[in-house]
Amino acid sequence: MPVLQPGFVQVRTAASVISAGTERLTVEAGQKNLISRALEQPQLVKQVIDRARTQGVISTVESVRSKLGSLVPLGYSAAGTIVSVNEVSDLRVGDRVACSGVGYASHAEVLSVPRNLCVPIPESVSFDHAAFSTLGAIALQGVRLAEPTLGESVVVLGLGLVGQITVQLLKANGCRVFGIDLEPTKIELARQSGADAACGPYEGAKERVLEWTRGRGADAVIIAAATDSNDPIELAGEISRAKGRVVVVGAVGLNVPRKPYYDRELTFRISMSYGPGRYDPEYEERGHDYPFAHVRWTEGRNLAAFVDLLARGSVNVEPLITHRVPIDDATRAYQIISGEINERYLGVILKYDTSRDVTTRVRIARQPEVRTNEKGVRVGMIGAGDYAKSMLLPNFKNEGVEFRSIATASGVSARMVGEKYGFAFCASTASEVINDKDVNLVVIASRPGTHGELARQALETGKDVFVEKPLAINDDELDRLLDIAGGSPARLMVGFNRRFSPAARAAKEFFRNTAPPFSISYRVNAGLMPRNHWIYDPREGGGRIIGEVCHFVDFAQFISDSVTTQVYAEPISTADVASRNDESVFISLRLANGSNASIAYVATGDSALPKERVEIFGGGKSFVIDDFIATYAYESGREKKTKLRERDKGQKDEIHAICSVVLKGKPVPIPLDDLAATTRATFRILDSLRTGLPVKV
Repeated sequence: MPVLQPGFVQVRTAASVISAGTERLTVEAGQKNLISRALEQPQLVKQVIDRARTQGVISTVESVRSKLGSLVPLGYSAAGTIVSVNEVSDLRVGDRVACSGVGYASHAEVLSVPRNLCVPIPESVSFDHAAFSTLGAIALQGVRLAEPTLGESVVVLGLGLVGQITVQLLKANGCRVFGIDLEPTKIELARQSGADAACGPYEGAKERVLEWTRGRGADAVIIAAATDSNDPIELAGEISRAKGRVVVVGAVGLNVPRKPYYDRELTFRISMSYGPGRYDPEYEERGHDYPFAHVRWTEGRNLAAFVDLLARGSVNVEPLITHRVPIDDATRAYQIISGEINERYLGVILKYDTSRDVTTRVRIARQPEVRTNEKGVRVGMIGAGDYAKSMLLPNFKNEGVEFRSIATASGVSARMVGEKYGFAFCASTASEVINDKDVNLVVIASRPGTHGELARQALETGKDVFVEKPLAINDDELDRLLDIAGGSPARLMVGFNRRFSPAARAAKEFFRNTAPPFSISYRVNAGLMPRNHWIYDPREGGGRIIGEVCHFVDFAQFISDSVTTQVYAEPISTADVASRNDESVFISLRLANGSNASIAYVATGDSALPKERVEIFGGGKSFVIDDFIATYAYESGREKKTKLRERDKGQKDEIHAICSVVLKGKPVPIPLDDLAATTRATFRILDSLRTGLPVKV
């Protein structure tokens, strides 16, 4: 089962609809080999090559394998009953709801759906019909963009599910409707649904539309087809009246021919799926609705409007349903839409047995349910994002650990990663991993906002804990965690991997007999991230200072063998709308032994520049680390250069050290006081940015 996050509801699914066009393309893409994918997406091949040049071949290969090996949940339109809520006040357990969203309203027995992507459905609307609501919202948004008025003549190109619903919506709006599709059965169905006329695209469609519109052309054309061909765009231009409107809802070729669109001065618009709010994490995931007076029709309001139309009988989706297939037989449904089974289809509904028990712990390993190594490292994993899959898990595997339990926000990823690395179980919640009696090392690689609390819970069970950075995202979380960690026999470790790198060890050895103070300059070419990325959410990510700059603070403390006592930070203000003023920062650190460090964390550089460069000065000597692939030692007027075969930021040796702590009882590699100092320093950097003043740590 998926994790129920704050602002989400958990839904026991009764029915979900297969979006035949979209999902068929998704399945076909997933079955293509690497060469076929590369030919279709040359821009991604270039990204891979560029990454290999700057970050090394091995790291790039692991990252690509992780991406290509990821499973994608299918489906985005479903209906069911709420079984649990988390920080949602206006929906309750037992409410019947329609759900939408890729990755949320999937074909699954239990869904975790953000509040803004589900709407109540009345008792008069069946689950089967309500499951069409997302498709209805897509059609409704296309109609809204076409801005039809009573009595206008509108052509619908493509009479699949969205096209058929579009026909009914236009008729409910008082329009005359002409349907065009390749399949005679869909043409006939459109006529039955109220289309005034219909034909195939190669049956004199242009002439018939002109005749139907009394020689004027269509007031609006809504393209609901799914094809790589440019034919729908060309035909739409030819059948439109002067100053008409063309709206693209489906995925079609977009090479707009100039002459018909210019000569008729046509308005051309592309509909963005369900409506305003789509692809905006603030709206979809974090529940921040748009003001009603300013954005009348969001994707959530479109969903609700379509449910209302179903309840009033203004739209009837029952004639669109050709198959009802039990979820246990879902493979057959996809064989039908792929053509492997030769049956006419349109609306394919997956049905669910809502009385069947859903287990929260699934056994996935073949070996018996016993510990294979009483003295070994037995890992319980919470979270398995890109970094965990490309770095943490491969390195733990190389250490020969025993993988026991895994839980992720998505049940799909837990099962997939669990099978790949040989975990014994996948689980629905973090607590099931934490309380697994066979686990002796809890690895926390979920989003930063969960780290402090999960680490605290794991330490309370007496298990050793490794937290992928950061340790916490605010002082209260950190205080609670340190209170437990200070009195627990269990060991707390954090993923500050730079200090474990060969370059860092070489620098430490180079200055071994050198007395402080040291001066350290750390330049980071951080690169831009989307402004709406979850890392900036104060609850989920805490921002890039807490989430990444902690690495560089820890590195300075490691080299100087001291802790940070004062910070001063100044933002690099920019007018670039793609950049945030808190992600390009100059930071000064003062350390307890008189050393100092400057961190230039810059997001506005060019990606071709290697990410990190460190210069260390002390005792008349200098040491340079160039992106953790080359080092330069300067002493007595001489330079000594060392270059590695691959960039090594210390992840491998970090995991080895962690396993040694658990397996051999060795001391933790980073003392608790140092972990606390590093984490608090990042909090105080944010304070300094707010106040413009130096801040004590």
